[in-house]
Amino acid sequence: MNRAPASVWRNPVHFLAFGLGSGAAPWAPGTVGTLAAIPFFLLMQPLALPWYAAILLLTSVVGIYLCGKTSDDMGVHDHGGIVWDEFVGYWLTMFAAPPGWLWIIIGFVLFRLFDIIKPWPISWADKKVAGGLGIMLDDILAGLMALACLQLLALFL
Repeated sequence: MNRAPASVWRNPVHFLAFGLGSGAAPWAPGTVGTLAAIPFFLLMQPLALPWYAAILLLTSVVGIYLCGKTSDDMGVHDHGGIVWDEFVGYWLTMFAAPPGWLWIIIGFVLFRLFDIIKPWPISWADKKVAGGLGIMLDDILAGLMALACLQLLALFL
């Protein structure tokens, strides 16, 4: 069972790293964190692609700090409750996705699949890259792989 530290509710950096508290879920915090990213995606979806891309870049860079700082403060590398990386990975998956709930669900499933299974190079990044960059990088790679699959599905369906 995942146990979130009390600082998640008091420290704004930890609160953001824990996906606005969604990472404090007692079971499957990564999945809950990805679900919590969906409402934000719905707000971002109508944006022009350059604005969406800018948000992805900004949230990725900020995420390196948030995740690294929270991990250092907790003394645990990539605590299961740190889910900002899932937020960004899901938003990356959904870049230029077709509209509709079917695609939101497909993107969710693809992202979670790549994030859980961690095929190469995701597994390499997860094991070899440390700090906030390491926490973010494996989910960014999972998001890129899920994005490629989602776009291929959209092309052929």
